[in-house]
Amino acid sequence: MPPKGRVKSKLPLPLPEGMIMKDTEKREWRLGRMIAEGGFGLIYLASPRVDLPVEDDAVHVIKVEYLENGPLFSELKFYQRAAKQEQIKKWMTVKRIGFLGIPVFWGSGLAEYNGKSYRFMVMERLGVDLQRIFDSNGRRFKKETVLQLGARMLDALEYMHENEYVHADIKAANLLLGYTNPHEVYLADYGLSYRYCPDGNHKQYRENPRKGHNGTIEFTSLDAHKGVAPSRRGDLEILGYCMLQWLCGKLPWEPNLKDPGAVQTAKTKLVDELPDSVTRCAPSGSSCSEIARYLTSVCSLAYDEKPKYQVLKEILLDGVRSSGTSYNGPLEFSAGRCTTTGACASNARQQADLLKPTPKLPKEKQSKLEEEEPNSRKACIRVTRRQVRDEEKTAGLSKMLQKTELESIGQPHRHYSQTGFWDAAKLPDEARILNFQISPQGFVSPSACNTSVLREEMHQYGIIILVLLVLSSLSWYLL
Repeated sequence: MPPKGRVKSKLPLPLPEGMIMKDTEKREWRLGRMIAEGGFGLIYLASPRVDLPVEDDAVHVIKVEYLENGPLFSELKFYQRAAKQEQIKKWMTVKRIGFLGIPVFWGSGLAEYNGKSYRFMVMERLGVDLQRIFDSNGRRFKKETVLQLGARMLDALEYMHENEYVHADIKAANLLLGYTNPHEVYLADYGLSYRYCPDGNHKQYRENPRKGHNGTIEFTSLDAHKGVAPSRRGDLEILGYCMLQWLCGKLPWEPNLKDPGAVQTAKTKLVDELPDSVTRCAPSGSSCSEIARYLTSVCSLAYDEKPKYQVLKEILLDGVRSSGTSYNGPLEFSAGRCTTTGACASNARQQADLLKPTPKLPKEKQSKLEEEEPNSRKACIRVTRRQVRDEEKTAGLSKMLQKTELESIGQPHRHYSQTGFWDAAKLPDEARILNFQISPQGFVSPSACNTSVLREEMHQYGIIILVLLVLSSLSWYLL
């Protein structure tokens, strides 16, 4: 369900591929193909190399919306005020952490096309969102993965809060894996971000029924249900509901999402009965004790009280460590009900592959591969032929192998899969092949020598050699 607080803006008309856009720092960006659209605008691949077409593995994107629209303006203000790279690096040094899940902001500007004014923002490209993984994985994450995600998001939220902003729309759809580093998770989409403490002055608690139920209904805080402005405790409460859904598969109020009042009542009941109300939600064979302790601590905060982030993080990390996992360990998105990680990951990958289209190579790359493949195939056969000829030293066998080589080159084998030569860590989001244990799949070249093909040929040549030896022995005996 889309956030109520985000009024759907008019989508801009598509911009032409290859258009050059100049940001406020006078840097030029070339527009590639469009890869996504939302209620606020369009997202294109982009590159600072304006003299060359934008490749499908570009590491930058440009978000575009009409100048009069609002969400991108709110997001842009957050990045400009609170997410400069020097700020983030300084924070990471002080906190002694190696990663912070805030995307890299590269620039912004205005553009004109066909008489319309556009606002644009250049960002680092991100990968697949967790909602897609969650849905394709039986709507369940392993407990240690849930707690790892929660602890990492606490780092990102603490940074935001210390810089006077709250996110207000935390959910799996806004958590994205890295494109070039899929071990990491980023908190994205700051269209509902709110400056809760401008110049150090916290907003006052004030209920406003006309603004009630703002945000994504299943996760939004009780304050938001009452029309109160977003706060730090609200962000942390939302994160708690997210973790509860990821671990248990669903939230108690999900059957009533069309009735915001019923959802508010169910959340109030859960908070009033903590921690028992959360521990009862635990799936068979698992426990929600860490999430129950976390939510109990969060819901005891005053509206303008500063949370004890490290205490909350330690609650989650206790569960991570007890499972033999580490905070910085690889994220495993296998289903919580599976008994073996390997089986879960394999099953999840199969489900994800069914949901995603098979990527196609650009025409020029495909033709190049087709030209290179016979030559590479020929090289593989020649290596095998030399080895056999050195052993046998027979002219007849050499001629036979030459004939076999020509036949093989005329009909090259294609034993690699349709997606085998795509780098899974660099696929476009809509065609990414997921490795749910987050170890990027290696690049497999269709022009490389295939081990199974060589083994098959060696077997054939062995039979030929054996036949020739038998014939030679028979001829010697008859003579």
